[in-house]
Amino acid sequence: MPTETFEFQVEARQLLHLMIHSIYSNKDVFLRELVSNASDALDKLRLEALRDNSLDVDVSDLHIDIEADKSARTLTVRDNGIGMSREEVIKLIGTIANSGTAAFLRELKEAQDANDAASTEGLIGQFGVGFYASFMVADQVTLLTRRAGESQGTRWTSDGEGTYSIEDVADAPQGTSVTLRLKPEDSEDRLHDYTAPWKIREIVKRYSDFITWPIRMAAEPAAKTSDASDSDDAEGADDAEKAAPSEPETLNSMKALWARSRDEVSDDEYHELYKHISHDWNEPLETIRLHAEGTFEYQALLFIPAHAPQDMFMQDFKRGIQLYVKRVFIMDHCEALLPPYLRFVKGVVDAQDLSLNVSREILQQDRQIQLMHRRLAKKVLSTIKDMRTSHADRYATFWREFGPVLKEGLLSDFENRDAILGVSSFASTHDAQELTTLREYVERMKEGQQDIYFMTGESRQAIENSPHMEAFRAKGIDVLLLTDPVDEVWVQAVPKFEGKQLRSIAKGEVDLDTEEEKAEADSEREKRQEEYADLLTWMKERLGEHVKEVRLSSRLTVSPACIVSDTHDVTPALQSMYRAMGQEVPTAKRILELNPDHALVSGLRKARATREGDDGLAETAELIYDMALLAEGGELTDPARFVKLMADRLKRTL
Repeated sequence: MPTETFEFQVEARQLLHLMIHSIYSNKDVFLRELVSNASDALDKLRLEALRDNSLDVDVSDLHIDIEADKSARTLTVRDNGIGMSREEVIKLIGTIANSGTAAFLRELKEAQDANDAASTEGLIGQFGVGFYASFMVADQVTLLTRRAGESQGTRWTSDGEGTYSIEDVADAPQGTSVTLRLKPEDSEDRLHDYTAPWKIREIVKRYSDFITWPIRMAAEPAAKTSDASDSDDAEGADDAEKAAPSEPETLNSMKALWARSRDEVSDDEYHELYKHISHDWNEPLETIRLHAEGTFEYQALLFIPAHAPQDMFMQDFKRGIQLYVKRVFIMDHCEALLPPYLRFVKGVVDAQDLSLNVSREILQQDRQIQLMHRRLAKKVLSTIKDMRTSHADRYATFWREFGPVLKEGLLSDFENRDAILGVSSFASTHDAQELTTLREYVERMKEGQQDIYFMTGESRQAIENSPHMEAFRAKGIDVLLLTDPVDEVWVQAVPKFEGKQLRSIAKGEVDLDTEEEKAEADSEREKRQEEYADLLTWMKERLGEHVKEVRLSSRLTVSPACIVSDTHDVTPALQSMYRAMGQEVPTAKRILELNPDHALVSGLRKARATREGDDGLAETAELIYDMALLAEGGELTDPARFVKLMADRLKRTL
C-alpha cells in the first residue's frame, strides 16, 4: 500500500501548535512519556503471552533501548513490546488525544488564564497526549511499529505542521520505535542537547528508575589514550578493540518500590511511580503503604491524587489499580481490588499466591482477592481519617475533589458505612466557611434536640433562602446543607448516626418547641386550628389536584406558605434523578403549610369569611401555592397562568 497523507483536525492542529511553541517549561518530560509508553507496551506483551499460548513471541529479553546519534541529531526510543496494528496507529496516534482534545484545550486555557504552571504541566498526562510532547523538542517524529503476531508493520511520520503520513512496512521489527529529529540546542528556551548521554541518564534516573523493564543505552566509546608514538602493532590492537561492540548500559535500577522498605525510598521516587501509573503530572495528595503477611501475602502501594480526573463520573471511566503477581504485571485497572466509590485511588498490588493466568471473571470470585478488597478499602478510609485529624489542609483538598464520590459508599458498602460517615464533612448553618462532621454536629446539639436536621438543594444559597429554614434560623438550630446530587440518595439509606435520627427539615411536621413552650402554646394552637379550619378545608378542595393536605405550619416565621413532603415520600429532586436515569416513579402529592401569622394568610381567612363566593379568592389560593412552589425551586405546572394572575393583581394596585 502506498504512503497516505492525512490532515490533522482543527483542534489537533491547535494542540500541536501549542506543543511546539513550548507550553511546558520542563521539556525533559518528553522522554519520560516515551519510556512510559514503551513500558506499557512491554507489560501488555507479557500479559498477552501468558494468556495466549498460540502467540509466537519471545519474551525472554523484553527491554527498552535508547539510541542517540549526535551527528544526525536524532534520538530513538525502541521497545520489543506488543506493538500496534495499522488500525491502532490511526486510532491512537493519528487522532490526537483520543480522550478529548477539545477538553484539553479548554482546561489548558483555564490553567493559563489562572497562571497556574503546575496545573498546566499536569494536563499532558491527564489527557493522554504524552506522545505529542515529543514535538516540544523535535521538528519531525517517526513512529515505526509492528504488532506481535502480525507480519505487516506501519510507519507514521509528521512534522507537526498540520499533516501526517502512514505507510506499510514489510520488514518492521516487532514492537515500536519512536525516532525524533531533534531541534537545535537552545539554552534560553530550555531546549537541551538530548543526544548527550549524561542528559539521557539524568532524565531516566529522575523519572523512570522504578520501571520494571531494563532501559538500555549503548555505551559510550572509550576515550583514545594512546599517543602518536604508539607502535603499528598497537594500532592493530586498537582497531580490533574499536570493532568490538561495547555492552549496553542499563540506566534504571528496576527495583519495585513497593517491595523496598520505606527508609530506602524517597518521596520523589514514590511520586514518580505515581505519575507513571496515573499519567498525572501532579504529585499525589497521599501515599499509602500496606504489607500483609501470613497465610496470604501481598504488598500494596496506593496513592490518593490531588485532583479529580475529568471523567470520574462517566460510565467508561477506567477505574482500578495495577495487579502484579510476584512482580509480574498481570492486569491494569483491576476493578476487583477496590470498591467503585474509591475509584479515584491509583497504585499497585503485588500478590504472592495468585495464578499468573488469572482473569477478571475469576477475580470476582477469588477469596483472596475479596480479602484484599476489604483490607485495602479499610486502609484507604483509615488514611483519610488520619488526614482529617493531622493534615487539615490536605483533607480539605481531598474532600473538595472526592467527597461526592466517597459518599457513594454510603449506599453500597454497609460494612464500612460508619467509617465513611466518620470521615465525611458537610456544610452547615453553624459556620459559613468551615465544614463539620456528624460527630461535631452531635456534640453541639442544643439541649433536648433529638434529631440531626438537614436539607438538600442545588446550592447553599438556595437552601439558606428556603422558607423551610425560618424556624430553625429563629431558634439557632444547626442544619446540614447537602448540595451534592448523591446526598438526595444516601440520606434515604442512612437513618441514624450514633443513635440520632437524620431528619429532613422539608419533610413531615416540625415541632421545635420545648415541653414548657408546648404547654404554654397548646391553648393558642387549638384556638388557631379552630379559626383556620374552614380555610384549610376550602383550600384543600381548591388545590386538591396538587396537594393532599393543607395545614398550619410551625416552621414558618416570615413566608406565607411552604410545601413539604410526607415523611416517607420521595422528594421532587430524587424523582427528577430517577427520571433522568430512565426510571419512572409515581408522582406523590405533597403538603401545603400556611403561616397563620402572615398578613396574606390571615387576610385570606377574613376575606373568605365575608366574601365566600368571590372567584378572586380562589385565584389567591392558587397564587399562594405557586409562590410556595417557586420558593423551594420547584417548577410551575402552568407558568403562563401564574404570570397572568400575578399581572392582574399588580395592575389592581396601581
